[in-house]
Amino acid sequence: MKVVIQSAKIVSPGSTYHLKKKNIVISGGRITEIGDKNYSADRVIEADGMLLSIGWMDLGAFVGDPGLEHKEDLLSLTKAAAAGGFTEVVLLPNTQPAVQSKNEISYITQANSTRLVQLHAMAAVTKNCKGEELTEMIDLHEAGAVAFTDGLKSLVHTDLFLKSLQYIQKFDGLLIDHSEDHWLNLFGQMHEGENSTSLGLKGMPRIAEEIAVRKNLELLEYAGGRLHLSRISTGRTVDLIRSAKKKGMKVSCDVVGYQALLDDSYLEDFDTNYKLNPPLREKIDNDALIKGFKDGTIDVLSSGHLPQDDESKLLEFDQADFGITNLQTFASQLTQLSKWVDVEDLIAKVTTAPRLILQLPVPVIEVDEKANLTLFDPNREWRFDEKTNFSKSKNSPWFGKELKGKAVAVFNNNKQWIDA
Repeated sequence: MKVVIQSAKIVSPGSTYHLKKKNIVISGGRITEIGDKNYSADRVIEADGMLLSIGWMDLGAFVGDPGLEHKEDLLSLTKAAAAGGFTEVVLLPNTQPAVQSKNEISYITQANSTRLVQLHAMAAVTKNCKGEELTEMIDLHEAGAVAFTDGLKSLVHTDLFLKSLQYIQKFDGLLIDHSEDHWLNLFGQMHEGENSTSLGLKGMPRIAEEIAVRKNLELLEYAGGRLHLSRISTGRTVDLIRSAKKKGMKVSCDVVGYQALLDDSYLEDFDTNYKLNPPLREKIDNDALIKGFKDGTIDVLSSGHLPQDDESKLLEFDQADFGITNLQTFASQLTQLSKWVDVEDLIAKVTTAPRLILQLPVPVIEVDEKANLTLFDPNREWRFDEKTNFSKSKNSPWFGKELKGKAVAVFNNNKQWIDA
């Protein structure tokens, strides 16, 4: 099908059309024309006020497939990702079994040739993500693993952390870690502060993240290698990473889209959909994250997509699991964040930056290039509910609510999803 996207503002820093409003023709999976003409096509999308970028990439979504398919499987995840604006998704290894062999990597990636949304596998650093014994990382790298992480679990074993940094330097690999001190956060339910005290909930202090980040940065400085710190949340963590970058250390980081928008006051009604790890913190941390976006300390925005079934969320607060399903609502967070940060800079954090960090090809919007594209309408108002949700789970504080900001079309692999 031949599609014309009309009057879209192109956001593609490597393109000669960057920040220009143009008409774009897509046919046979490629960009065939870019210009000001009124092109004819099977489908014309009126995109005035919308932004067309290379396809969004999510750096670290959870899928329950295999083992926990009732929460999310590969098919439902790719549908939710496309509806959320993503053409590529990098998956965490916390499945059952964990992603720790060639077979598990193949299971995730084998259908990529026929998918609209391409899936990339991160492999476990330690067997079963237990933090006790390293996996065969060279074999996993050769099998297609794009990075190594224990995903939702922090690699707290200092010697294994050091050895993994040294080991993956043989192939210039990337270690990704969600850094937290397990013992300081043990039994924690939310951010430690006035609100946790008033609600009578065990707190998760900032220092649990900051001690782990400081330790891991010192190990990086000692051992060398490349480290990505995932889902950071505190102002002090941003400062530590900023200082490490100034020293020339090969460190990058990401923040989940909602982390700078919400704070721990949202938990006053004990809504388990706001139970997260890292937890929602305070406005001072939100402001520090915004500053980190602006000055480039924070490299990537991620969805933090962690689907949970009703049996894991409709419980007493201290019994409920952590997490939000967030692939489809991520675009609305971009709209909110654009009040403080240029939207073009935000889009770079979900397009160019994650690909560069993973050393993957970066598409570009030019004539004769493959169409790997996301069309984003920051002003589109829509409702996230049973009709629009493609995930198997609905553990979202925005479920049943009106949102502003939506991905309205994605193109990739000679396929498309259009809601425009």
